[in-house]
Amino acid sequence: MKKYILFLTAVFLSVNIFAYDRDYSAIQKQQEKEEGKKFLFRDVFGNEFKTVINPKVPEPEVKKEQFKLNGTKMTFVPESSTAGSPCYMIRLGVDISRHDGEVDWKKLKKDGIEFVILRCGYRGYQSGKLKADENFQANIKGALEAGLDVGVYIFSQAASEKEALEEAALCLEQIRGHKITLPVFYDPEIIRDDPARSDNISGEQFTKNAVAFCEAIKKAGFVPGVYSNMLWEAYEFDMSIIKDYVIWYADYEPQPQTPYNYEFWQYAEKDGDIKAPYDMDIQVIKYYTSKDAE
Repeated sequence: MKKYILFLTAVFLSVNIFAYDRDYSAIQKQQEKEEGKKFLFRDVFGNEFKTVINPKVPEPEVKKEQFKLNGTKMTFVPESSTAGSPCYMIRLGVDISRHDGEVDWKKLKKDGIEFVILRCGYRGYQSGKLKADENFQANIKGALEAGLDVGVYIFSQAASEKEALEEAALCLEQIRGHKITLPVFYDPEIIRDDPARSDNISGEQFTKNAVAFCEAIKKAGFVPGVYSNMLWEAYEFDMSIIKDYVIWYADYEPQPQTPYNYEFWQYAEKDGDIKAPYDMDIQVIKYYTSKDAE
C-alpha cells in the first residue's frame, strides 16, 4: 500500500512539474549561480520555484499587504501619504471571452464592476488560425452601454514577430470605432497537457513577439500592455525589455507575489477557489490630491 501511495505521489508531482509542457529546472540552476536577490514563489499547482530578481525592473508601487479578499471582491487599504507623494486606490473589473456566454452587463455594473477586459480574438494553439472572438462585438456594445471602461486582449500563439503583428492588426480591426479607454493586451500562453505551437518558442522569442505587438498598438494610438504571471516573469519574458508596457499580472494567491510593478492584477479565475462568476481583476490607480497638485 505504501509503495502504491508513493507511486501515485510521484505521478502527481511529475504531472504538476511539467503541466505547462515546460521544464524550468535548467534555468533555475543557471539562476542559482547568478548574483542578486533570490526570490521564492509558487505556481497555481503549489509548486515552489526560485528566481533572481532583475534590479532593472521597478518594484510594485503598492505593498501586497494592502490587499485583502472579501468574498469574491478584492479590497485595498490605502496608506497615508505626505504632500507631494502619490496616493493609490483600486477598482474592480472582470475579463470576458465567448466562453463566458451571455453577460448581464447592467448587473455587473450594479455589483460594483467598473471595467472589463474583453477578448477580441485568438490564434488556434494547434492550427495557428487567427480568429475574432465570436462574442466580442456584442460584448463591447453591452459593456460600453452599461458605462464600463473597456480594454481588450488577444490570446496569442504567435511563433514570430510577423505573427504577433498579424495579431495586433486583428485587435485594431476589431476595436475600430469603439471607445477603448484601457490598454490593448498581448496574452501569450503555454498550453497545459496538450501539444501546441507555443511549446518550442523560446522566452527570448516570446519577448520579441510582445515588443512587436505592443509597438504596433502604440503606433496606432492605443496603450499597449502584456499579460504575465510569475513563471513568465521569472523564466520567459525579459522583464527589463517590456517593463515600460502596462503589465496585467495573473496570480491567484491571496496577495500578488511578483517583485515587479504592475497596473492590473487578475486575482481570481472563474469557478476557481473563491467561486468567482468571472475572471476577476483589479486596477491600481495612482493619483494626487488637489492640494498636492497645486
